[in-house]
Amino acid sequence: MINTTSRRKIEHLKLCAESPVESRRVRAGFEDVSLIHRALPELNMDEIDISVDFLGKRIKAPFLIASITGGHPETIPVNAALAAAAEEMGVGIGVGSQRAAIDDPAQEDSFRIVRDEAPNAFVYGNVGAAQIRQYGVEGVEKLIEMIDADALAIHLNFLQEAVQPEGDRDATGCLGMITEICSQIKTPVIVKETGAGISREDALLLQKAGVSAIDVGGAGGTSWAGVEVYRAKESRDSVSERLGELFWDFGIPTVASLIESRVSLPLIATGGVRNGLDIAKSIALGASAASAALPFVGPSLKGKESVISVLSCMLEEFKAAMFLCGCADIQALHNAPVVVTGWTREYLEQRGFNVKDLSLPANAL
Repeated sequence: MINTTSRRKIEHLKLCAESPVESRRVRAGFEDVSLIHRALPELNMDEIDISVDFLGKRIKAPFLIASITGGHPETIPVNAALAAAAEEMGVGIGVGSQRAAIDDPAQEDSFRIVRDEAPNAFVYGNVGAAQIRQYGVEGVEKLIEMIDADALAIHLNFLQEAVQPEGDRDATGCLGMITEICSQIKTPVIVKETGAGISREDALLLQKAGVSAIDVGGAGGTSWAGVEVYRAKESRDSVSERLGELFWDFGIPTVASLIESRVSLPLIATGGVRNGLDIAKSIALGASAASAALPFVGPSLKGKESVISVLSCMLEEFKAAMFLCGCADIQALHNAPVVVTGWTREYLEQRGFNVKDLSLPANAL
């Protein structure tokens, strides 16, 4: 018998594949970012090095297939396709929330398949902040062992939890538990938002807690409040539907969140990353890597080659962007000049940032 958590996972996957679930009015902010074109790049595009060291592991490109699914038998071929593509292309990959495997150990294979298909890739595990108080350090270590994870992502999805009728709305004690986990396990810990972004205030708290990296998971990509609207309509839950509609576009857009979160930690830019130019802009703004999920959901249902097709295109676009900016490697892209305009500039200036040189706000610690 499939439990509630497992059933919800397959519902989420199908909704993301079949329904419009992206932000409606809020954009990730990449349209407000301009890289400076170099008409004389003075390099060979075919010799550009896009490889990078990320949390102790060398990957062929600064890109991760973000956490998508797992926890239901039907997700096994999906994760197999994603993982096999990640292995072949040399990028990282995350699994969906492993909560379903804790609730029902029979679902562990839907997560283990990722490491089976990607033995050499950077693979990260995934658990919700709302669950770590229940699982504790020992439970978290089991999740890491389940997939031989190179890192563990603790996801913050309290917007979704607030909208879900079955959501866990108790956020007390999560920061303390994150701190405890970081101090007691050797595996790097990534804290990731899931579509509402990370503020500077929270980035500083996470830095103090000892996390190894922050995934900003900004607004402008998939809206999990929006996903819950469809579920609420199906179950005729008018309260959850109203909440989801109201908060569909809530949060800090990805580009703004990325700049807010620039503390002395590796950053992952997630949320509305849809092409290689978005990846390049993310790296130029300070991200160590970019990631995306939604562009791979549909292809993953078709198989490995469809995922590789999308991924190959994005990475070729990324190399073209580097070429046109005169950047021979990732370090050069980190140092490339960037211009931020429009709504993003106005937002950041209101928050106290000097957007001209993207310096920290005057009240930064």
